[in-house]
Amino acid sequence: MPTVHLFSKACLIMDHRQNLQGWLSFLLFSLFFSVSFGEVRYVHPEEMQRGSVIGNVARDLGLKVTDLDARRARIVAEGTRQLCELDTASGNLLISQRIDREELCAQATVCILQYQLLLEDPLQAFSIVLDIADINDNSPVFATGEIQLDLVESTVLGRRFPLESAHDPDLGTNSVREYKLSQNEHFALEMSTQINGNAYPELVLKKALDREAQAEHVLKISAIDGGYPVRSGTASIRVRVLDANDNVPVFSQRVYKASVPENAPIGTVITTLNATDLDEGVYGELTYSFSHLLDKMGGVIEINPQSGEVRVAGVIDYEEASSHELDVQAKDGGGQASHCKLIIDVIDVNDNKPVIEIKSASANVAEDSKPGTMIALINIYDLDTGSSGRVTCAIPDNLPFKLVSEVKNYYMLVTDGLLDRELQPDYNITVTATDAGSPSLSSVKVMSIVVTDVNDNAPTFTQREYNANILENKPVGTFVMKVNAEDADDRSNAKIRYQIANSEVSSFLTINTDTGELFTSRLFDYEQSAHFQIKVTARDEGGPPLSTTCTINVFIQDQNDNSPVVLYPVQSAGFIAEDMVPVEAPRGYLVTKVVAVDADSGHNAWLSYRIIKATRPNLFMVDLHSGEIRTMRAFMEDDEPKHTLIVLVTDNGPESLSATATVSIMLGDGLPVLSELFEFADESQDSDNLTLYLIIALSTVSSLLLLLISGVFYFKLCRRGYVYRSTTASLPVFPTTYCPPSFTDLSRCGTLLKDERYDSFLTTGSWRGDFRFGSNTDTDTLKKRSAAYQKNTLRRVSADRGSLKVRAGAPHPCYVIK
Repeated sequence: MPTVHLFSKACLIMDHRQNLQGWLSFLLFSLFFSVSFGEVRYVHPEEMQRGSVIGNVARDLGLKVTDLDARRARIVAEGTRQLCELDTASGNLLISQRIDREELCAQATVCILQYQLLLEDPLQAFSIVLDIADINDNSPVFATGEIQLDLVESTVLGRRFPLESAHDPDLGTNSVREYKLSQNEHFALEMSTQINGNAYPELVLKKALDREAQAEHVLKISAIDGGYPVRSGTASIRVRVLDANDNVPVFSQRVYKASVPENAPIGTVITTLNATDLDEGVYGELTYSFSHLLDKMGGVIEINPQSGEVRVAGVIDYEEASSHELDVQAKDGGGQASHCKLIIDVIDVNDNKPVIEIKSASANVAEDSKPGTMIALINIYDLDTGSSGRVTCAIPDNLPFKLVSEVKNYYMLVTDGLLDRELQPDYNITVTATDAGSPSLSSVKVMSIVVTDVNDNAPTFTQREYNANILENKPVGTFVMKVNAEDADDRSNAKIRYQIANSEVSSFLTINTDTGELFTSRLFDYEQSAHFQIKVTARDEGGPPLSTTCTINVFIQDQNDNSPVVLYPVQSAGFIAEDMVPVEAPRGYLVTKVVAVDADSGHNAWLSYRIIKATRPNLFMVDLHSGEIRTMRAFMEDDEPKHTLIVLVTDNGPESLSATATVSIMLGDGLPVLSELFEFADESQDSDNLTLYLIIALSTVSSLLLLLISGVFYFKLCRRGYVYRSTTASLPVFPTTYCPPSFTDLSRCGTLLKDERYDSFLTTGSWRGDFRFGSNTDTDTLKKRSAAYQKNTLRRVSADRGSLKVRAGAPHPCYVIK
């Protein structure tokens, strides 16, 4: 059985060992020298089981294994399938899918897969190059299972007939190394080499053919590769002995070169092959065909069997293969054939848009993130080459973000300014990748970024200062008002709790911590306190919490809860002071004056006087507003020498309160009649009438003003109209509404001082008399003062009538009426 050996068996063994040593040397060189450049290169055979270890990238790159998980390390493929994965627990690079070198790189001499090892915080990228080494996993295959040759019986000895080469997808020693032909008498097998260095078998005629002796010869050819274990493929050769066909087809060129743009339309003519045969008739008719065509080329390129015209039959993609090398056969009608090589270069066109891949992205970013915080890692690439494969990436300018590229084809989306969730809670960032082709192509991807809230806004009250009014004597738990604060933050950062800030008044009011509603926690007495101030704090639940404070001015409103108090005449059990009046006193003579005060304020403190009981009716009268008691007629002989009057004093509250004063009047003989006490009675009456008119006018104007101003200003105005109350005494004084213009306002909001000693009070508005009294109720003292009354009165009357002054240096506030 004749055999054709390309190398001897010993040479094969040595070559195999040398290749193995070279492979190991290259692997070691790659591991020890590539890492220093931020790149690690591994050589790994194809068809390894899933989970097989390629190498330990953590050790080879000088990384800590514990950092891989902490920095979210991962393997990213560049434009290819993800065929390997990283075991972060051990740092090993593992096979994750089947790797078939022939599928990935076809007949390329070097099959390289490029990966990136990405680590975050901070971002680092390391290049990982995986060189896929070929193994003998494919057997040689002939294009057809049967080769037919038609030879004329006159074929000269030594004539060579090229045969189709067997195709083995493996490379190097794993490809076809030798051919063997089955044993026969007429033919031998020899190897020949094309101009590109590819070897192919030729059938050589060794013994003359005799059609009459044997019209057909069937041979078997085997193709054997040099791998381990050895693989082979067979085909049969059927030789038909024909009459003479003297000439073999001859191509005009041994190698044809042509080019075609990728994506050329179907039917585009690539080139036309030309072969000639000097025979005539059937022996001169040529048929063109591809010797063997790869599966990937099937349906992509076709040849016209008669004209030799090569056309595009399918989609040609530069990215799949930049060139195609095809064997073309021209066979005549007598079965003789010749071969040529057709090399088709594919011209790249800009037919691929840039690819945008988000390798790592955070959907949320805190609004207090510092400029330069990485939001996303973006991989941009283009399958085209040259300028068409150069890609630029951009985002809109009016955003607080920017793109930073530190690794080729990778961009980091980072913050480029301060974020404020309250102004912009989210962003839709449009990432645009544009290549430099002509015309240029671009791709767009939208990223949605949500700005998460941090507690950077303190609560804000709708008002910095509030005014509240509380009616005195209201029960505990009465609703006062509601304060409201708002927080521009979100969720728990915007949840507000209210509390009273100043502890000294915390017992006055309580607050609902959730709603801000204020309620009374005690009874209020206007006469004890008319105003206090409270501060309320609104605090959010952020971390750390923020707070703000507002001020609430609380005004206590008066109720008519105090009865009038009679100051003069002094009312004591068992003794009533007596007032002396001359028997000759004429009509309208001023006898005495009832002095009373009310601790309330405003309308509740306005007092009126009337006589409800008298010893002799129609003898005395009392002024409704001033309390002055005057004679209604001259005294007569049958009038009693002593008279008792009961005067009712009532206030002006909604439900009026009252008190009674008992007045004792003695008629005295020999007492002089003072003209000052009755001379201007009419004038006094006119003055009283004028005062009444002024009061009515003032009330009318005040009522109109109340319709135009708020309640807060109303109480302030009312407070200005009250007589000052000493903070250290409860001694009653007179409301200014009832005082003549000569009174001086010495009080704030009431008419009663707390001092129980009354030192020399005179009647209000009785500028003609001087009635003084004190806290000492001793009977002798009162009698002495009554006896000296007439004498002292004349001496104290002055020209400056109606003026009220405060004695300087007095231990307690007192009033002097001249």
